[in-house]
Amino acid sequence: MKTLPGRRTRVLAAGTAAAALMLVAACTSSDDGGSGSKTAAGGVELAKAGQLTTCTHLPYPPFQSEIDGEVQGFDVALIDLVAEDLGVKQVILDTPFENFKTGAFLNSGQCDVAAAGMTITEERKKNVDFSDPYFEATQALLVDRGSGITSLADAKAKKVKLGAQAQTTGEDYAKQQGFDPVSFESSDAVLNGLRSGQVKAVIIDFPVVQGWLKDKANADAFEVADNINTGEQYGFTVKKGNTELLAAINKALAGAKADGTYKEIYEKWIGPYDESAASPAATASAS
Repeated sequence: MKTLPGRRTRVLAAGTAAAALMLVAACTSSDDGGSGSKTAAGGVELAKAGQLTTCTHLPYPPFQSEIDGEVQGFDVALIDLVAEDLGVKQVILDTPFENFKTGAFLNSGQCDVAAAGMTITEERKKNVDFSDPYFEATQALLVDRGSGITSLADAKAKKVKLGAQAQTTGEDYAKQQGFDPVSFESSDAVLNGLRSGQVKAVIIDFPVVQGWLKDKANADAFEVADNINTGEQYGFTVKKGNTELLAAINKALAGAKADGTYKEIYEKWIGPYDESAASPAATASAS
């Protein structure tokens, strides 16, 4: 998910009109968040008083995207639960995806948490601390209907030009399988690359493809040729050593899974509920 040169970090509100009003205050206050304490419930220290600042990278539906002027999605709804437990509002920064690998925005204090449909990997663990896994993810190979491509192996045998989102595990996996994928900056760009014929197939997280295929025009034009289980799991990240916030995130996730809230959010944003998605092994990771 490389960011174009000169792209600015955008600040967006998540959730409600109240959050949008709070965004205005956040943009005009001093760095210390103005008056009020930066310590939230449970002793969690926040970057700015009264808000849980979340770094993400847009768009990445159904996990986070801008809809009717608000950032909404699966990740957004889950982090809203954390913010609610802390007694604050979530405010979202749209940032380059590279910073999620390095933890730059977390380390600099610009964000409290990163939520971007991000796979837990050993490499990323060197720079950030991950929450418990909150979603099981697979990769999908999407092709034109009638293309004759039946699998990733078939695409390789036919020397198909493959597209992927830059800096993602989907791109990494394609390279591991011997492809030289065309890299696109965002998930929207990946789909546009397939639509325009720049590539003949794309590999990207299956839930993203599910979201695309909800649109009839996309469903009529494209089909899933392969669903690849790479063992990936998503996690939220915090600055290394931020144990209080990490505990708050894990508590909110566990509570949502126990009381049915996770299921409701899953069905709203992902689709038919998959029980295994709510109970991934906490120690698993993917490459």
